[in-house]
Amino acid sequence: MSVASGIEKKLVLAPQATKGTIATAAVATAQYLRRVTSNMNLTKETYQSNEMNSNRQVSDFRHGVRSIDGTISGELSPGTYGLLQAAILRKAWATGVNSGAHADVTAAATTGAAGTFTTVAGTWLTDGFKVGDVVRFTGWAGVLTNNDHNFLITAVTETVMTVVGLDGVPPTAEAATDSVTATVVGKKVWVPETAHTEDWFSIEHAYTDVDLSEVFWDCKVNTASFKLPASGMATTDYGIMGLNVTNFAAGNAPYFSAVLAADTHGVLASVDGVLCVNGVQVALLTGLDFDIAAGLTSEGVVGSNTKPDIFDGKIAVKGNMTVFFTDTTFRDYFENETEVSINCAFTTSNAPNADFMAFSMPRVKVGGASKDDGEKGIIQTMPFVALFNSAGGPATGATATANLATTISIQDSTL
Repeated sequence: MSVASGIEKKLVLAPQATKGTIATAAVATAQYLRRVTSNMNLTKETYQSNEMNSNRQVSDFRHGVRSIDGTISGELSPGTYGLLQAAILRKAWATGVNSGAHADVTAAATTGAAGTFTTVAGTWLTDGFKVGDVVRFTGWAGVLTNNDHNFLITAVTETVMTVVGLDGVPPTAEAATDSVTATVVGKKVWVPETAHTEDWFSIEHAYTDVDLSEVFWDCKVNTASFKLPASGMATTDYGIMGLNVTNFAAGNAPYFSAVLAADTHGVLASVDGVLCVNGVQVALLTGLDFDIAAGLTSEGVVGSNTKPDIFDGKIAVKGNMTVFFTDTTFRDYFENETEVSINCAFTTSNAPNADFMAFSMPRVKVGGASKDDGEKGIIQTMPFVALFNSAGGPATGATATANLATTISIQDSTL
């Protein structure tokens, strides 16, 4: 008798055309998904009889409303979990903005890996560049180090873009002699103010060694978590809620017949990248993690063992920073209830144009600053909550501001 092996299990994610209909077997957008684990299961409410009997025994036990619950866990890599990230933020990925060619841009280094790109014409904000975006330039003829380097924007006005190099290299000084173009690399997604999307998925566990599969459908993403330790691989988890499952046996398994290959980009590590708090690059954090919760709910109805729908709630973002205690700066963020921003980008290598993911939370409040003790560097644990940035503006245009009107945005260079 064969026993299903986890190493032979295949995980497939397929967007559904609509709620209530499993994705078709030949859907062109089904893709294999990398994972560490995927624990998707059918659960049921159960009811036990409370009748009193002279035999002093339980007379009945019944199954009730069905639901699907589970978690997909993996190592965080660009391009891999984009569908799930867009689903929980309720917006489609948007192509990064492009400045068009400018002949009046000067470049200058300031301190460390930081520097500025200045344009006399003054259109960085109108073009749609935001704090927390990672940009690359093209067109520098005299100074090639300013081409194809990843630069994280730490501040931006119409005329001045202040950046820090993700590989530790600042902009190289250059006069306005070349026609250059700045581009927000890849695509971005954020929680929109209106026109929220609603994404439904079919998720297959194909047990290829025993010729069986389970397809969980009418599924939505309820939670997403990101863990960025000081050492080791970055990890991510996605909590799934669903309504239905269909089982397929030998001869009909696996269900999906035209599956795209899994993404192959490298895994992110926190040692490669940049973290800025309140616009200042910091190297004191020993760990950063944050969670996104969609607040999904579902309820059963009389006459059906399947719940009719999954209802959206508000999107909440919270996390934790652990930071060495060196001065009053971080402690006072808590004591003075100071609102700060958190912007970070992490790369798959230290190459100048390495693939990356960037996360921006423009309005954050710290909820604590407890310190540990021992024969080591003292570390503060600082829980935080990200809030809707009501002072932010639209993505582009004459009224655009340095930050989006959102709680969190994500950028992926590979999309």
